Amino acid sequence: MAKDTVSIVQLWEKWQHDKSEDITNQLIENYMYLVQYHVQRIAINLPKSVSKDDLRSLALVGLYDAILKFDQSRDLKFDTYASIRIKGAIIDGLRKEDWLPRSAREKVKRIDAAEEYLEQTLQREVTSDDIATHLNLTKEEVENVIKDSFFSNLLSMEDRSGGEFKEGVGYTIPDDKQLTPEETIVNNEEFNQIYKAITQLNENEQLVLSLFYDKELTFTEIGKVLQLTTSRISQIHKQAIYKLQQIISKLDLNGA
Repeated sequence: MAKDTVSIVQLWEKWQHDKSEDITNQLIENYMYLVQYHVQRIAINLPKSVSKDDLRSLALVGLYDAILKFDQSRDLKFDTYASIRIKGAIIDGLRKEDWLPRSAREKVKRIDAAEEYLEQTLQREVTSDDIATHLNLTKEEVENVIKDSFFSNLLSMEDRSGGEFKEGVGYTIPDDKQLTPEETIVNNEEFNQIYKAITQLNENEQLVLSLFYDKELTFTEIGKVLQLTTSRISQIHKQAIYKLQQIISKLDLNGA
């Protein structure tokens, strides 16, 4: 929350009466920490080729939009509402700009083909080590490409929702409207599918994903909790994402 609660309350009161550029800029400056936080969080899952400046520009659009549309009469903190808008703006922008480079997409295709070939040849579930050896890549290269592919697939999956009004990438604020029976079924199926996949991970992998995505801890903070190095937490995270991608793909093929 803002450092000076009284001054920010007064600033919002001024903005209600005078939505000038100067007051809007003051509000943006006050909530810039939300922009920085969400840019850092999302950047972790993206290739280094994606500029943080570009993410920051998208985030600022989300913050500005949040200020313009925030309804102070609702029982909702601005920080929460702005976070929803910021994350939605960043990920909507990524989806529209096709952020995954062509070279990375080509690697994804190679890895998918290698995985299918090795599974048929070895008659077992293949690992990132197997794929790396087959393609003459490092294990880290394989896992990084799989992670990027997984995030890209999430963007595509979120895009299936359709409709004219979208807050962006699953971060919509609940309102009084009920989901249709069809939407409820789809949501339940997707939740059950992800739940099934996560339960097949080992304890450390489940814990890292929970602390990172649910509790929103950084890799360094998770390392302190689990008494592991930051690099080890990063490795566990990559391996967990790789496994989830494999498991969810099989669940899709089997019609789970």
